[in-house]
Amino acid sequence: MIAVIGLIIGAAVGLFLEPTVPTALQPYLPIAVVAALDALFGGLRALLDGNFDDRVFLVSFLSNVVVAALIVFLGDQLGVGTQLSTAVVVVLGIRIFSNAAAIRRHLFKA
Repeated sequence: MIAVIGLIIGAAVGLFLEPTVPTALQPYLPIAVVAALDALFGGLRALLDGNFDDRVFLVSFLSNVVVAALIVFLGDQLGVGTQLSTAVVVVLGIRIFSNAAAIRRHLFKA
């Protein structure tokens, strides 16, 4: 319940303050969001499966975002940033849809 309240407060503050992302970090923001969504869907799946652990979720959330951003940064340094960004989005997208399918099967008993 505290997490939901924190999420609502954070979303309201973000909408009210309208923060801007520095130009240097803009290529990494979409990747970080996709990585965070992957961790979120994985945590929801674990919760529905009955094996959710908050520490595992936190570590997964932070490490997904950091590793995805580092891969994109490395790609930018090597001159293949768009290709590695696409690869990260594809891999995380597959994981997101896999977790979403498992969540759907659990919710609808299919």
